[in-house]
Amino acid sequence: MSKKQIYYSDKYNDEEFEYRHVVLPKQLSKLVPTSHLMTEEEWRGIGVQQSQGWIHYMIHKPEPHILLFRRPLPKD
Repeated sequence: MSKKQIYYSDKYNDEEFEYRHVVLPKQLSKLVPTSHLMTEEEWRGIGVQQSQGWIHYMIHKPEPHILLFRRPLPKD
């Protein structure tokens, strides 16, 4: 499985967090647990690559192949 098939969205933010979503190919989406949010070790283990600090914060049940991440914005 090529990690090049993983799509990383542009980052977007609100007043508190920076967000991004990651779209997995169907083969990898089968590895996403439905019972809990993934730890950094788990999402890195299936091939997601991004800088530290991102947290898998929500499961969108209609589209389990889309992982939703956020991280706090730096305080000024």
